[in-house]
Formats: sequence, structure tokens, C-alpha cells
Amino acid sequence: MFLSVFEIFKVGIGPSSSHTMGPMVAAARFLDHLRGLPFAVSGLRASLHGSLAFTGVGHATDRAVILGLAGFTPDAYDAERAEAMLGQIETDGKVAVAGLGDLSFAPKTDLIFDYGPALPGHANGMRLMGLDHQGDVIAQETYYSIGGGFVVTEDELGREPAQTGPAIPFPFESAAQMLEMARTSGKSIAQMKRANELARMGPGTLEQGLQRLWQVMRDCIDRGLGTDGVLPGGLKVRRRAQAIREALEREAGLNLTAPHVINDWISTYAMAVNEENAAGGQVVTAPTNGAAGVVPATIRYWLDHVPGASEARVGEFLLTAAAIGGLVKHNASISGAECGCQAEVGSAAAMAAAGLAAVLGGTPEQVENAAEIALEHHLGMTCDPVKGLVQVPCIERNGLGAIKAVSAASLALRGDGTHFMPLDNCIEAMRQTGADMSEKYKETALGGLAVNVPNC
Repeated sequence: MFLSVFEIFKVGIGPSSSHTMGPMVAAARFLDHLRGLPFAVSGLRASLHGSLAFTGVGHATDRAVILGLAGFTPDAYDAERAEAMLGQIETDGKVAVAGLGDLSFAPKTDLIFDYGPALPGHANGMRLMGLDHQGDVIAQETYYSIGGGFVVTEDELGREPAQTGPAIPFPFESAAQMLEMARTSGKSIAQMKRANELARMGPGTLEQGLQRLWQVMRDCIDRGLGTDGVLPGGLKVRRRAQAIREALEREAGLNLTAPHVINDWISTYAMAVNEENAAGGQVVTAPTNGAAGVVPATIRYWLDHVPGASEARVGEFLLTAAAIGGLVKHNASISGAECGCQAEVGSAAAMAAAGLAAVLGGTPEQVENAAEIALEHHLGMTCDPVKGLVQVPCIERNGLGAIKAVSAASLALRGDGTHFMPLDNCIEAMRQTGADMSEKYKETALGGLAVNVPNC
């Protein structure tokens, strides 16, 4: 099992990696599928199922599918061009597809929200269809958006992805294997992860990619800290990060800051990211959009508030965090629709805690302990977004996840790395909890806070 750091961390758009980025990626894959067929299609149709239907409008799934079928991709998204394209498709009832020509597609009739039972493979299912000139289906693929922007077809679901390329030197599939390889090799988790990446790419590509990830994260924080207004979607949730930052800066200038206020800085960095995500801005999945604020907020806390921190070591942080995120994805899930928010903010907090412990000088055992502490105290967390929007409770939840990550790293560094509950067992507990969790608490907006809202 090898998941690259650039699979765990992807540059994309808000508000959701599984509901926005995933469907857009699936649409692009379907167009490639159509290009390979020995016959031509005249039109397109799409149906959304399970969580993609229930929370699709709030997560902009409809927009993502339409734009994906028009050739847009998350990593090269142009917001201004996208808005113009959506209007044109609505007016014309067709999309112009490279290599396929003009295909009929009227969003009001050809994009179907199916509120019946979810498709059998996963809560985030969608069917994409190619039509002949009479409107009959002549080509069809089922796709599942399994979290973090990862997409598989019905045939691929449940199969280990084919490993291509050279063998990696440290093929750990569990935290226990990771620690054993670290002890045997004398390398840190980041060093082993770096060696694995370099088996598949050149050092320049790796370093440039890591720098870009942090650049996008940092720019996202800065945009969020400098923007106010009301978030889209109808809840009329006001952005808060800018006002909190301004208040914190005033208090610092007056020398009125209490020690606990550092938590407000950590939360504000995370909230800035998730306000940008909720507004459809550019973010980095970490490991998902719904949890995109935890890792960058923890890095920003370290850089701005911890003596001796250096941007030169951000790559070490990201590689360590990606190693932990890969273990969680491989052995459980990072999908809120599959395991609830424990799989999103919980996984992100574990990744951030591990990364922080690493750059603060932790041993591999302390790093693993930090990840376990952070994840353990998110077990059972439900995903219950009000109105299906990634706003309430998602924005503040990222702030609290980042605070837990910092606390977990600090606690782990106070010990020698030995602890009672291994990370592997904690990940398995998360998987089991997710399997037992009621569907209404797994990103359907049918339970929890999503149905306990003010009558106003």
C-alpha cells in the first residue's frame, strides 16, 4: 500500500472533497471513458445517490458534476470561468466536450437527485450515463466518491489499487510496521516517507510539490483572515476569522493577552481556512475539505508562536502527517459519509498532532503516540452539517480539532512514547464505530445538529 503525500494532500476547491471534488473528478473520468468507446454518444445524464443526494446542493455537488462534464478539474479551477460556463450550459442545454463534441445536457432534467436508498457500494454514489440521439442510455458507469477526493468505479471498489512503479523501501501498512521499520532503519517517519516518495519521483518534484501545498494552505489562511461577510447557502453564517484576528492583535498591542488566548489564535487560523472552504475557495484536502483547517492551522501556530520554528521544515511536518493519514485511509476511512466526522476532523487532528510532534523533536514512538491521543478523543464524532452546508458545526470544529492536535503533541512529548492504546487499535475502533453509526449521523444532514436548529 503506497499513498503519496500528494494523494493525501490535494489542491482543490470547496466546500467538500467528497461531494465537490470527487464528483468533478468522476465526471472527468467518465468523459475519458466515453472517448475510448467505439461508438459516439449524443447526450449526458447523471444521478446522485445517498449522501450525494441528501447534502448535494449544500455541498455544490450539482455544480461540480455540471462543471466536471464541461471539462473542469479541481486542481485547475477558474471560478470566474466556471460561473460563466454554468450560465451558458443552463441557457444552451448542452456541454462542449473536447474529443466528444457538443453533447445535450440540461441540468434541470439530466441531473437527478435520487433520495431513495444509497447505492450498495458506498454512501457517496453516482451514476453517469451517455445517451443516444433518442435519449436512451447506451453507456453507463457507477462511481463512488470515497473521501478526500478519491474516486473509484463500481468495479474498483473494494479492490486494492494496483501498485505501479518501482518498489518503495518502507512499505508499512500499519503503525506497528512503521515503528518497527523506524527502529530497524534508524530513520524518522518523515525520512521513511520521503524515501518512499523519492522511489516514485525526483527530489525536485517532491520539494516543489510540498512547497506548493504549504503555499496554498498559507494563502488560504491569509485570505480567510482578511475577508468578512456572509457565507453562501442560506444560513446567513457570518465569517468570524477576520474580526477575531483584529481583536487578538489589538489585545496583544495593549499587553492584555492571557495565556489561554493562544487557543483563539489556533482556532482562528483553522476557521479562516474553513470559511474559505465554505465559500468555495481554493483549499488543500487535509485529508478532506471538511477538515482542511486543522493541519494548516497547526503549522501556522508552530511557525508564528513557537520559538525556533522554520518554514524549511514544513515538508517534514507534511510528510509525517501524510504517513498517518495514509494509515487511517488504508485501515479505516477518511470519509464523513462512511464513518462520520471522526474520520474527517479526527483523522486531521491525528495527522496534525503527528506532524507537530515530529518538528518539535519527537521520536517515532512519540509521534505515533501523539496521533493516537488526537484520534482517540474524536472517536464517535458524528457528521451532522446543518442544511448540508460545510459551515455549522464544521468551521468551529476544525478550530477545536487543531487545539486537540496541539495538546496531543504536547502530551506525547511529555512521555517517552510508551502508552497503553496503540494507534492501530484506535484506527480499528474508529472503523468499527463508523460501521455501527446510524446513517443519519454520517453526512446526510438527517440527524444531530442538522435537525436541531433555531425556528427562525
